[in-house]
Amino acid sequence: MIPRLSDLWTNSLPGFWLVLAACLYFVVMAVRLTVIDVRSHLLPNRIVFPSYAVAGVLLLAAAILVSFGDSATEDAAAAVLFGIPGLGVLSGGAVLWLFYFVLRLIYPPGMGFGDVKLAGVLGLYLGYLGWSHVFAGTFAAFLLGGLWSVGILIARRGTLRSAIPFGPFMLAGAVAAMLLLPA
Repeated sequence: MIPRLSDLWTNSLPGFWLVLAACLYFVVMAVRLTVIDVRSHLLPNRIVFPSYAVAGVLLLAAAILVSFGDSATEDAAAAVLFGIPGLGVLSGGAVLWLFYFVLRLIYPPGMGFGDVKLAGVLGLYLGYLGWSHVFAGTFAAFLLGGLWSVGILIARRGTLRSAIPFGPFMLAGAVAAMLLLPA
């Protein structure tokens, strides 16, 4: 995300401010949801649902500005799929929501519906950056959650039936993908 912001600073100043606002919102949302999910195993709709609107509007507007701007470059337009501005944002959100929804259908006790709703929001952010970010963020979430679960089992703080809040791992996986992968 940092290289994307520096590209936007150079090529599309309005796009830069839109993406920066989306990132700042993400940080606030992620901290609030992590604290709530760790305490209560819930991801409240009053935080998740507005996040769709905020992320969607800011990231779609940035994608449109970059793709139609005079100074759009090939790197800055990587979030635009098939020449349609913002399709990467929307398809990332839809695909990630659908993936988590299928997981919820397959094994309902293993995945809460709050996680499914959060997946759509994370898909908007990761989809803006590209499909590699969507896949890496999802993989990192399951890797981090799995490592945490193994740690709990080894420390004898839980069993195979113990519930863990998965939202913080989803958010951490998305952050890892946004910061560690090139944009």
